[in-house]
Amino acid sequence: MRMVCHREGLLSACQLASVAVASRDVKPILKNIKAVVQPERCTLMATDMELGIRLEVRSVQVSEPGEAILPAARLLAILRESTDEELTVEANHEGSVIRGQSNEFEMPGEDPAHFPDFADFAEERYHEVQAGVLREMIRRTVFAAATSEHAKFNTTGILYEFDEEQVRLVATDGRRLALTTGPAKPYGGHSTKGQMPVVPTKAMSLLERNLQEPDELVRISLRPNEVLMKTERATIYSRLIEGRYPDYRRVIPSKASVKVPLEVAPFQTAIRQAAIMTDEESKRVVFSFGKDKLTLQAHGAESGRSRVEMPLDYKGQAIEIGFDPKYLLEMLRVLTPETPLTMELIDANSPVVLRTDASYTYVVVPLV
Repeated sequence: MRMVCHREGLLSACQLASVAVASRDVKPILKNIKAVVQPERCTLMATDMELGIRLEVRSVQVSEPGEAILPAARLLAILRESTDEELTVEANHEGSVIRGQSNEFEMPGEDPAHFPDFADFAEERYHEVQAGVLREMIRRTVFAAATSEHAKFNTTGILYEFDEEQVRLVATDGRRLALTTGPAKPYGGHSTKGQMPVVPTKAMSLLERNLQEPDELVRISLRPNEVLMKTERATIYSRLIEGRYPDYRRVIPSKASVKVPLEVAPFQTAIRQAAIMTDEESKRVVFSFGKDKLTLQAHGAESGRSRVEMPLDYKGQAIEIGFDPKYLLEMLRVLTPETPLTMELIDANSPVVLRTDASYTYVVVPLV
């Protein structure tokens, strides 16, 4: 194979593909990227056997089609350090050569036939979601998923629920829960009814990074043990997380004693200020809701104390409730400053619900 490509475009594509490159010693060949070059088209492939991606590289001039194995880490280093606008890539089974105007890099190769393949998107049953909508939905949930592999349930991913013309994403780590809904168009009777498919956060983050054009349509097809996600440039494959997902509906309180309107920007600022005096021993900010104001206080054994007040349209009974500020700040960061926000309170020991509208619900368990 031989092609001339724009360095920045190839670098961007390789950075995306490298997310799926194996970090563990599964098979030595999985530490590489496979390039499939056809007339006027180059496709990069990477997989760690759990996650895989096929990614189209644009703006390439192909003079000789073919396939090649390219060492991922070295290739990325070359593309980052090169100052050339265009690079020539030549490769075969024995190795590859990358040339610029004043430099040349040679790397060993392997037989492309030994690189594991995964199916391209050819599904008849799927849902179609607008990229801009899906990207926002991922941003509003992925941070709330559990990060430990030893989580009680299979909560280290995002639960997908497709119900006719709606998609629902859910993430939880046991201390907080994020739920968001959006429109989706079904094809071929695609549905998750009777299933609880959980997509790993790594796959969801990779999908989000591929959603650059808000109006493009993304196809998602869930199979019994895997998911295929198709954008205009990429096909992403991932195995689903095994195990039982908790009944998240039971976590969301059905009623509230009081509903408090909040402004995202000042609320976020007040929490950040109060959290300055938290420490590793006491990751706690106490929220005191009183007439027409909210008082936030933190106390660290060695760090000191903080007290922050902000005006609030609050007329209910006084409530004092403690939170790990991280769980609130991570949610507030994914909202725009002008997003309308409502906090629903029950008492000092019950979970709190924050809603932007009917499409986004965030539940936080207080520290007791």
